[in-house]
Order: sequence, then structure tokens, then C-alpha cells
Amino acid sequence: MAKAKSRYQKPKGTADILPGDSELWQKVEAVARETFHQYGYSEIRTPMFEEFNVYSRNVGETSDIVTKEMYDFDDKGGRHIALRPEGTAGVVRSYVENKLFGPEYPKPYKMFYIGPMFRYERPQSGRQRQFTQIGCEALNSESPQIDAEVILEALTFFKRLGINNLRVAINTLGDRESREAYHAALVNYLTPYKDELSADSQTRLEKNPLRVLDSKDEHDQAIVANAPSIMDSLNEYSSNYFAQVKSLLDDFEIDYVVDPTMVRGLDYYTHTIFEIMSDSKAFGGGYVTVCGGGRYNGLIGQLGGPEEEGGIGYGLGFERLLLLLEEENPAFIPQPSLDLFFVSANHTGDQYAFKLMQKLREQGLAVDKDYQGIKLGKQIKEAERKNSRYFVVVGDREVETEELEIKSVTDNQRQRVQVKDLLDDPEKYLK
Repeated sequence: MAKAKSRYQKPKGTADILPGDSELWQKVEAVARETFHQYGYSEIRTPMFEEFNVYSRNVGETSDIVTKEMYDFDDKGGRHIALRPEGTAGVVRSYVENKLFGPEYPKPYKMFYIGPMFRYERPQSGRQRQFTQIGCEALNSESPQIDAEVILEALTFFKRLGINNLRVAINTLGDRESREAYHAALVNYLTPYKDELSADSQTRLEKNPLRVLDSKDEHDQAIVANAPSIMDSLNEYSSNYFAQVKSLLDDFEIDYVVDPTMVRGLDYYTHTIFEIMSDSKAFGGGYVTVCGGGRYNGLIGQLGGPEEEGGIGYGLGFERLLLLLEEENPAFIPQPSLDLFFVSANHTGDQYAFKLMQKLREQGLAVDKDYQGIKLGKQIKEAERKNSRYFVVVGDREVETEELEIKSVTDNQRQRVQVKDLLDDPEKYLK
């Protein structure tokens, strides 16, 4: 008989992270936290929703996130609220609100986050409407060293996951003066083509012409192929700044390419921007961005903080990272396991095993038993299914003598041990 379909199902574009999968998430998170710690970052946890303007003003009114993808609504108090579509704007809002730019705080002020984000887009492999993002922000500092360090930290994280075949692309958007010069040059070039551009690009031409360079429309791409380069509009400071970033990456023998057409999808970027890409089979061929970020001088001022302060950070999608990890380094994926599984021969043994389990758990051991009263042979099979390293059968004799025979699940090794000795030093027998 066919199993009845549940009337309650998760929303489209979301996923349940089930036991067996969550252990991998935890392991990746642990590597991220350790790497961030070694680079001087501390964790921040911001609300999953903010005032709409935190995103619309700072992510950019012409960005796809704001115009097409953001979940926003009026709450019962009439406030315009948005679920966070990315991490940077909320982190910077918190930084300003809590006055973390004061003289008593370090410069740069380094923070990282791991948490759910929300975007209304077509669900596909590695891209969901609720997704998890890992990201970091180094605030209150403008330095080519910080820019290079953020890229190095991201590459170190990937390396520790066993993911090495990556392509690094970098570009610069220059300072405010350089952007204004490029803005004018780009408008002069694109204006004669205005009627040929897609509807989205026509809107962007009026509000933020740099975003036309990021268009996915093939005809738009053909038009911008001959557009002026940002490199031609850089002033001396911006040009020297980018040269220093490249020199630092060269010092560490980072294999990168300069892509003058890359602008990233958010309006707040300045100076250095970058993307880390992979052409893994996990994505069906062709390079796919797995991490991206850049500098955003001016964003802090837009949210009410000191105008002169800048920051740089990146974000990477957890789900896409897991697809890459499963393809490139499947050995990293953990196999949940137990140290010891108790097999009960009868009710007396079951009661005794239950008491011993608690004492062993209190000492840091992972132990379990059957709770359904299944036959002894099936209990041993359950020990194998749970990837337990050892099992022990407990019955009347074991309770009476207080002696156990610990057996390996994978081979014929076995050892007899007094219960007292096991409880005094469990790792001697189980590790």
C-alpha cells in the first residue's frame, strides 16, 4: 500500500537538515569558526529581520535582491520589515548602533557570522529561498593588507576543507572620485544604446549604470563588451591601492586574474572586490562563484556612523559549499558513531545497562542501547548500523559478576573488564 502523502510540507525553497546531515554542517562550521578565530574575528549574531531601509538603501535600490528577491512586509505595527537577504548591512547597522567604532575598540573591528538568509528566487541545486551564509566583516580600517588578508582567510578556509582547485578573480571600483569619473564615462558610452538595452538595464542606466555591466541579458552583454574600463578612470590613489593589493597576493603566490568587468551585485562596493570560483563537476561544468565580497567604504556613513570609515568582507553560501565539498573531498564528510552500544540479554541486563550508560556519558563517552526490546541478534546489528566501535552484551551473569566482555564491532577483538575499572578509566578500554 502506498504511503499517504503528508498534508503538511516544508515551504518551497527550504530544506530540513536531518540527523546524519547535520553532523557535516557542524564540522564545516567548526572549521570556519577556528579559522576566523585564528585571523582575529569574533562572532556576531544579528536579527533575521531588519527595517526595510537597512537593505533597500545600502544593498541598493537597483540590485536584484531589493527589486526582485527580498522578502518584505508590513508588520502588525505598520513597520516595513524585511527578512535579511545578506549579512553585511545588518552587521554594519549593529556596528554603528552599538558605537563599536569608539576609541576603546580595536581597529579593524573583525566580526564573522553564520546564519540563515532569505531571498525569493527560483530554487535550484545549491540555491534555496532560505539559505545559510558564512561571512565576515573587517570594519574601521582602509588598508591593502586588510583587503589581501580577507582573501587569504577565505582561501585558508577552503584549503582546510580540502578544496583547492579554485579560481580567484579580483577587480577595483576605486574611491568615490574614481567611481564618479567612471560613472560619467559609462553613461556617455551607454546612452546611445539606451533603447537597445533590456528593461532592467534601462532602469539601471538611470539609477546605477555600473549595474548594467552585471546584466545577464545576452544583448546587454554584447553592448557592454566594448564599454570603457574602470581602470581608465582610476585616480592615482585608487590605482596605487589596487597595485598594493595585487602585490600582496603575489607575495603569497595566490593565482588570481584581474577581471575589469566584474562589479558584484551590491551597490555599496568600493575599491577591491573579488570572487572565488570553482569549475567542479558538482556544478555541471563552467566556473561558479562560491565566495564573493569586497570593500565598502561609505556604507558605515550611510547607516549613521563615521563617514571616513570603511570595511571589507565576504559571504559564501553554505549549501553550495556542501555540494562542492561532497564532490571534491568526500573523505571530509563525518560518519556519526558511538563508542559503545549495550546489548541487553534480558530485563535485568537492560536495567543495569541503562545505569551504566549514564555514568559513561557523564565522562564524555557516546553510548546507546536498544529501547524497543528487539532480539539480541538484531541489537548487535543495530550496533553496526549506528557505527559503534564496540558493543557489550549484558545479562544476569554480567550483573552478578560486574564483569563485561567488550567486543569490537569490526573484528574479533574482545577484552574482559571489571565494571569498576571501566568506569574509573573508560578511555583505556574504549578509545
